[in-house]
Amino acid sequence: MASSNKSIYSALAANLLIAITKFVAGFISNSAAMLSEGVHSVVDTANQLLLLLGLHQSKKKPDARHPFGYGKELYFYSFIVSILIFGLGGGVSVYQGISHIIHPDLPGNPTWSYVVLCSSVVFEGTSFIISAKEFNKLRGDQTWWQAITNSKDPSTFLVLFEDGAAVIGLFIVMICLFLGHRYHLDYLDGVASLLVGLLLIGVSVILARESRSLLMGEGIGKQTKARIEEIVEEDADVLKLMHILSTYQSPSEILIMLIVAFKADLNTDEINEAISRIRNRVKDEYNLIHFVIIQPESYMDKISANVQTYI
Repeated sequence: MASSNKSIYSALAANLLIAITKFVAGFISNSAAMLSEGVHSVVDTANQLLLLLGLHQSKKKPDARHPFGYGKELYFYSFIVSILIFGLGGGVSVYQGISHIIHPDLPGNPTWSYVVLCSSVVFEGTSFIISAKEFNKLRGDQTWWQAITNSKDPSTFLVLFEDGAAVIGLFIVMICLFLGHRYHLDYLDGVASLLVGLLLIGVSVILARESRSLLMGEGIGKQTKARIEEIVEEDADVLKLMHILSTYQSPSEILIMLIVAFKADLNTDEINEAISRIRNRVKDEYNLIHFVIIQPESYMDKISANVQTYI
């Protein structure tokens, strides 16, 4: 969480300063692309605040109404961020772009736009490098895409995607602004805004997909499942692990439910001792697993039920 906070605060500081200068430059130079970039930075600033709110809310202690805690608050706010990028960032930029392609405005003095764009590249680029370094520490031996799809902390890859899109968007605007003034193609200002909007919509779709998966209850991976099965079935009182059900409550909290078939000759006390033993072994090996629910089930009854199903 500390590394993601560092990325969020660096992005927040950069976006807040850049948003103001982009709007000023956009009004002075009469550039739709610059105004779209200003909207983009405002949305990014709001997104960082929402992520910080989500991180804060996710750390609230469990209570009577939420016995498993508030960890999923982070996933909820991450999903809201992806919607904001789509609607406010992408939607507004696409609208402005189409409007200025159909009815191009005469561009004003581009000097301020170039100054702001170059400054923004420095600030956004610095923020992107910080978030990339922090994410690189977390990804281990995975590829970047594997690390993003496997990550259970959306605050890390959200900032990475936002900063990356911001840097690409700035270069798009810079190129279109230069070509528009160089060859007197006024509609290129609208084209730049349209391209930035489409870029943001593409990013928002990816982020929404990943955030939705976590919000809907993404579970543990195959390797972890296999290892838990080994732990359970190594216990002398266990016949077989029938099912594993799991979900991430937060990036640092996992809930699992184990359906276990114990030996038929065990009494209630022996089963309770076995349950306690298995629970401790699983939690000792995986410190992210905070909740382990174990339900005993008769192995023979399960076999009989399967036979009846096939008959």
